Amino acid sequence: MKKGILSVLSFVGGSIAGISAAGSLLSKQVREKKRYADKHLAIMQVMNQWIINKQEGKSLVSFFEENEYKSIAIYGMSYLGERLVDELQDSDIEVCYGIDKNAENIYSDVDMKKPDDDLEDVDAVIVTAIFFFDEIEEQLEKVMDCPIISLEDIVQGV
Repeated sequence: MKKGILSVLSFVGGSIAGISAAGSLLSKQVREKKRYADKHLAIMQVMNQWIINKQEGKSLVSFFEENEYKSIAIYGMSYLGERLVDELQDSDIEVCYGIDKNAENIYSDVDMKKPDDDLEDVDAVIVTAIFFFDEIEEQLEKVMDCPIISLEDIVQGV
């Protein structure tokens, strides 16, 4: 009789532990998916405002000209980074290089560097990885002596 009760209690305890572990794993996956979704929502919002600016005849070039940024680096060479390169292509603003953790796997019209490479002086670094701006800014401030600006701030301010 005691073995039967012990078996049932062991089964119930094991089931609870298993369900708890599965719930914890599922919770972690949900948090990761939400972070990924939030990141892409932020990108979409910047793209939307950028298109609104274009439809109103506004260009990001004016921001760089007003602040006398003639040479820049772009951190994050995915969707937003490539669009920024395109936006500045026929202007007097020189995109000296792109910075990306995945630099060796990115094909771009600009030279690519990793964040821990020797980064040459530029007038400003524009961070297109807007969701991670704070940590990128903190990292770059240690090795660069120029303004580090979120593309989101530029797009919102034009």
